Order: sequence, then structure tokens, then C-alpha cells
Amino acid sequence: MSEPSAVLPNVTMIAAVGRNGVIGDGLGMPWHLPEDLRFFKRTTMGHPMVMGRRTFDSMGALPGRRSVVVTRRRDWSAPGVEVAHSLPEALDLVSGAEQVFVVGGGEIYRQAMRYAARLLVTEVDLSPAGSVTFPEIDPSVWVETARDARDGFAWVTWERRA
Repeated sequence: MSEPSAVLPNVTMIAAVGRNGVIGDGLGMPWHLPEDLRFFKRTTMGHPMVMGRRTFDSMGALPGRRSVVVTRRRDWSAPGVEVAHSLPEALDLVSGAEQVFVVGGGEIYRQAMRYAARLLVTEVDLSPAGSVTFPEIDPSVWVETARDARDGFAWVTWERRA
């Protein structure tokens, strides 16, 4: 298995991010936004999701989506999921999919940033305490292409610049 060397056009990162970059505290999300959870379900349904083990521990395998869990633990397994021991290995497992969603957590997002073609970021109008963050979005690399403002948050689409 070789490491991907460039942006993969079918890879999208999807995350809910506070004003301070926080996405969680290592145990779960610091907010409950039912409308955003419905958006997440609608957007990812039918597509593979790549996530770290702690993210999997917090949400489990979701129906209607293939789950690929990245973990360093060689002995780890869970029903209904595929296991990869690196992000490149996980992306290789789902390489034939029309669309792949990277769903967290912080370390997986940092590693995936170099491969993603698109970011779907829910900008949450809160600055919660938490140790898990989303990587900074560099405007020299990414351009905002859509924004849908809601009450207390906005759905923002970023596309990688050519």
C-alpha cells in the first residue's frame, strides 16, 4: 500500500467547529445541534466514513454508512467496521468510492488536510472548553464557496484552490 501523494478529489472533511477551533473534549461534542446532526446524516448517508478510534468510540457505527476506523492498536476490532492502522491505509480501503467523508477526530483531521478536496464546516457560534481542535483553514489553500447561516451556526463549504 503506497501513501497517497496528492489531493484526492473524492475526500471531504466534515466537522462542527467552535469559534475557538474546538471540536470536542476527547469524549464528545461540546454542543447538541439537532439540525446539524440531520445535515451530517443526510450528507454522509451511503458514503464511507473514515474516523479515528476515539471518534468511533463516541459515535459507533452509523447505519447506512461504511465505517473505517484508524487505530494504532493492532489488536483492536469492532463489529461492523473495517480497521486501518494509518490514514493512508484507510484512504486506500475506500479509494473506489465516489465520495469519502473524514469525520474526525483532531489528529485524523490534521493528517487528512493534505488529501482533502473539500471541507464542510459547521461554524458553531460558541467557544467551548476542549482539548481537541480542527486544523486551521489556510485561505491561501482554501476558498469559501458557500455559506448557509442558521440560528447559532453556519454551514460553510470550502474548496481547495487550483
